[in-house]
Amino acid sequence: MAVRITRVYTRTGDRGTTGLVGGRRVAKDNPRVESYGAVDELNSWVGMARAHVNASLLADEERLMIGGLLEEIQQRLFDLGARLATPPVRSHAGGSGISETEITGLERTMDRLLAGFKPLTSFLLPGGGPLTATLHICRTVCRRAERRVVSLSRREPVDRNGVVYLNRLGDLLFVLARWTGHRLGEPELLWVSKPRRR
Repeated sequence: MAVRITRVYTRTGDRGTTGLVGGRRVAKDNPRVESYGAVDELNSWVGMARAHVNASLLADEERLMIGGLLEEIQQRLFDLGARLATPPVRSHAGGSGISETEITGLERTMDRLLAGFKPLTSFLLPGGGPLTATLHICRTVCRRAERRVVSLSRREPVDRNGVVYLNRLGDLLFVLARWTGHRLGEPELLWVSKPRRR
């Protein structure tokens, strides 16, 4: 799909509305806008994670592999955002959806990265170095984007694969955070539940 951007500011949103694909204007806090806005925020955080990959001490082939994976995720998130910005009556005519192949691809990547990991015995505290911590932020923003899209789906038709993709992506980002932390020699901090007082 060809896109031409000639000007950043248009003044059309000064009254608190924005245009969906096709020209229909809605409030900027419309659930559809909230959905693709959350996906856009997630995409930006994944971009930050890519920047940390490039600056990390991962081996060259690991940087290429993780960097390429995150770039592919960014492309698919842009596809999903375009679909969410398209009202249901026009969705058949614009934007790319998420395929089941892309969902199973995330699952296979998780299986490959988790090979050899021992099961966790408690919840993991988010943290680690810049890359690992950023992947944990990506995971939580992904879960919020998923909630926004689910909320939208209660009001308007939404491509089910988009919801499933975000669900799997949240899982993958958690696995990636563990994997990069392990490869970089960062200790995992587990949640230690405080005993309840009687």
